[in-house]
Formats: sequence, structure tokens, C-alpha cells
Amino acid sequence: MPIIYLSPSTQEKNFYVNGGTEEEWMNKLADALEPYLTASGIRFTRNTPDMTAASSIRASNAGRYDLHLALHSNAAPEGLYGQRRGIIVFYYPGSSQGQAAARLVADGLKTIYPLPNDVRAEPTTTIGEVKQPIAPSVFIELGYHDNRDDAVWIKNNIDAAARSIALSLTEFFGVPFLTPRAYQNAVVDVNWGSLNIRDKPDSASYVVTRAPDGSRLTVINQYRNWYVVRYEGIVGWANADFVTLV
Repeated sequence: MPIIYLSPSTQEKNFYVNGGTEEEWMNKLADALEPYLTASGIRFTRNTPDMTAASSIRASNAGRYDLHLALHSNAAPEGLYGQRRGIIVFYYPGSSQGQAAARLVADGLKTIYPLPNDVRAEPTTTIGEVKQPIAPSVFIELGYHDNRDDAVWIKNNIDAAARSIALSLTEFFGVPFLTPRAYQNAVVDVNWGSLNIRDKPDSASYVVTRAPDGSRLTVINQYRNWYVVRYEGIVGWANADFVTLV
């Protein structure tokens, strides 16, 4: 299963023109994004508000992640306060995976942002969370929080932005996009030793773990004849023919 390091802003002193902080609203975005990631079988580790950008990078580099995803909002430079709008999705130049993911995210956000021509993917070498993670990195500046129109748009479109970002990530990772639904309890029902739980809904895909006959699972979602399941903390895909809902 793909796994990302999810890094919402820890900048508690970057204030929105209409109230709240960058840290607060980007953590709300991460909260909204989590169910979409889980529904589609994308695993994640998330930083915490007491961390910094530097400690988030260290935590990301201490694991093995397929993508580092940083969630931020922007501010115009001194003298231009409140005068800029737009979304920038940064990636590191030379990272083909980072560039591909950033372009998908930007293309998705264009469909929901009121000024689509002001949404772009752009390379940078100056942002630590872009150049320092080992994993390919995508750094989203979701509008300008010093601009009232952008600040209002961000607050009113948290779920829409989360859905758009998740949809782009499923396209990037090559897994189905699924909307969250109620979880169900289930058990493994096979005539042999164990059920293979895979990283994609494909019988030829990598086996992430195995669940013995009779093991209890949590069914998170379904795509065709495959379930997204959680077994002993691991999320993967299981053939529905060998899972019984209880």
C-alpha cells in the first residue's frame, strides 16, 4: 500500500485575515483528508502541532514513505499584503515523482478554485520541506491567508480541497478513489492457511501481510470484488470472496 508522510503546517503565528492561524486551518484540512486517504487504502503518518518543519522532516526521513505531503497557506511579501491570490504546488526540480504528483494535485485544485489560471505547480529549491525529505515531496500553498477572498475560500472549502487532493493522490499511486463509508467487522474465510492482503486490488500485486483463517478484519471500503481492510494495524486489499462480513 502507498504510504505518505502528512505534514500540515505547524506555523501557529501565521494569522488568517479573518481569524485563526495557518496551523489551525491546515490541520483542519489534514483532518478532512485522513478519511479519504483511509477509504482508498492510502496509509499515512502525520506530524503533530507541537512539532516544527525541521522535526517533521526528520520524522519523514526516519521512515520509508512514498510521498511527503506538506499542507500550507501562503502570505504575500511585505508591501503586497492582501493583494495576491492563487495556489502554488511546489516540488523539487529533478524529482520526476514529485513533479508528477504536484501537477496532478494542481490540476485537481484548478477544478474547485475560483481562479483556475492562478493555480500552478512550480519547482523550488528554497523550501526545506521540498528539498530535504528523502521521499518525493509536494508542498501545497492553498491560497493566501492574508487575502480575505482566499481566506474565506479556504475555510469554506476544506472538504472539497481534501477530496480533490485525495483524488489526485489515488491517480498518482494508481489505486481507486473511494469515498469514506461506515466500517464493517469481518473474518477471514479460506480453505487454506492464510489470506493474502495486498497493496492494490490485483491478485498479482505485492503481499503486505497475511491473515490466517478466522482472523478478524475491519472492512473499510470496497472496490469491485476487493475490500480495503485493516488487519493488526495494517491496511491493504483483500479479495472479497474470502472475507465474510459479521
